[in-house]
Amino acid sequence: MKDSGYPFARALNLGLIAGAWLIVPGGEREDWWHEWRAEIWQARIDHACDGRVSWESERALIRFCLGAYQDALCLRRLERRTRPAHRVRFGAAWQCILLLAILLCVSYELSRVLPGVRAEQTLARVPTRSGLLLIQDANNEDSPATISSAQYHAWKDRKQEFFDDFAFYRVTQEKVRWRQHDDAGWGVARASSNFFSLVGLPVQQANIERGSRMPSVVLSESAWRREFGANPDVAGSEVQFGSRRATIVGVVPDGAWGLPGKVDAWLLEPESQTAMTGAGYVVAHLSSLGKSKMRSPRVQITSYAPRRSPDDMLGISVCRGVPTPLQIYLFAALLAMLALPAVTSVSLSDYSVSFDEISWQRQVLRWSFLVGKIVLLLPTVYFIAVDVGYGFTAVGTARAMYMQLAVSLFGCLFGMCWALSDQRRRCPVCLERVAHPARVGQFSRTFLAWSGTELMCTGGHTLLHVPALPTSWFSSQRWMMLDPSWKFLFADPVRE
Repeated sequence: MKDSGYPFARALNLGLIAGAWLIVPGGEREDWWHEWRAEIWQARIDHACDGRVSWESERALIRFCLGAYQDALCLRRLERRTRPAHRVRFGAAWQCILLLAILLCVSYELSRVLPGVRAEQTLARVPTRSGLLLIQDANNEDSPATISSAQYHAWKDRKQEFFDDFAFYRVTQEKVRWRQHDDAGWGVARASSNFFSLVGLPVQQANIERGSRMPSVVLSESAWRREFGANPDVAGSEVQFGSRRATIVGVVPDGAWGLPGKVDAWLLEPESQTAMTGAGYVVAHLSSLGKSKMRSPRVQITSYAPRRSPDDMLGISVCRGVPTPLQIYLFAALLAMLALPAVTSVSLSDYSVSFDEISWQRQVLRWSFLVGKIVLLLPTVYFIAVDVGYGFTAVGTARAMYMQLAVSLFGCLFGMCWALSDQRRRCPVCLERVAHPARVGQFSRTFLAWSGTELMCTGGHTLLHVPALPTSWFSSQRWMMLDPSWKFLFADPVRE
């Protein structure tokens, strides 16, 4: 081999060593790189003859370079054996935030899936006409439908002082037929023709020709999706209720007004045909005088009990608006905040020494962590309360409101207690929960010496003293900073 081939052979040897160098653990790479280069240089001098290197010598040098891979693999195996086992730390700040975020997402997705919650959200989004009342007979409160059709016509034909219009409906189970399909499980509300104009609800897909004298039918959204596959061209189709035929004129959201009765379709009939047997529901609209008497800027559908005389409409009770789930939650959250100081301490600990050595970035991070927990916790409680209260369609509206109020109140109260208690157990430096509790002192010497529990930050930053019995000189827990001399006690390096 001529001298001109020497640079190429040297580059090949260095490339092979570089591959072995990548396998060596990071802390030892520099030493082994210099060691292998020195050995190759010495081996090349030993195999050289009169300044020339033969093919046999080059093959020997390549075998030497390949042997470096064996050394590198051996070093890697030794490093794995001596490496301390990885310990999973529980209680880090990011784990707490992640769990709260997951819980918030799960509760939010449940609120979108549960039918009762969706119906209540639709009720809150759809604007209804103000000044509406659902009239019921006070002498027969056990029956949901208490007003007869004759009573409705008597009120409607008589000039009223507090009401300017009435509407009547009665829910029955009827057999419905359309396009060779037959279904006997429909809840049909036979309503007066002015029902939707009185309530003021938007009816989708209602722009069709009304040339015939057949009654009109408004489908509920659930029946429209279940029976007609959410067909956008359903308006104008004919359906048969018993022996009568009617025309579909539109679709309304489920539960968009909060009226009683499970209704799949609203059959709008003329006033002359509403004099049917059986009791039903009457919805009335307050006049200007009636609204001023109620002293309520926004009157929702609620119950109204007339006097014993069915024709006397002057016995008007106070009408209160039905609170929305958000209003119920805000009220419960306010009560929880007022009761919080009576349940737990709102203090976030005392400090035995000044914490000036902690950077302002760490202090901002500490307070941001507390705010982040509260920001994630409060909407989580709201969605959980809504899911529990309105997630089941069988639960009545009043019962659902009480359930949401209870869950919201206790959820906010104990949730805030947990947030403050968790913050008091977080190291002010690294925000990890302190651990390794140790009992110090004796209860009998509480007033003479310190007695309580000591917890240590696993990063070696602080020591937390929690008194066993609060006294005038040691009433709340205290943090103490640990100097660098404590670092040797911790296996992991201190994370600053």
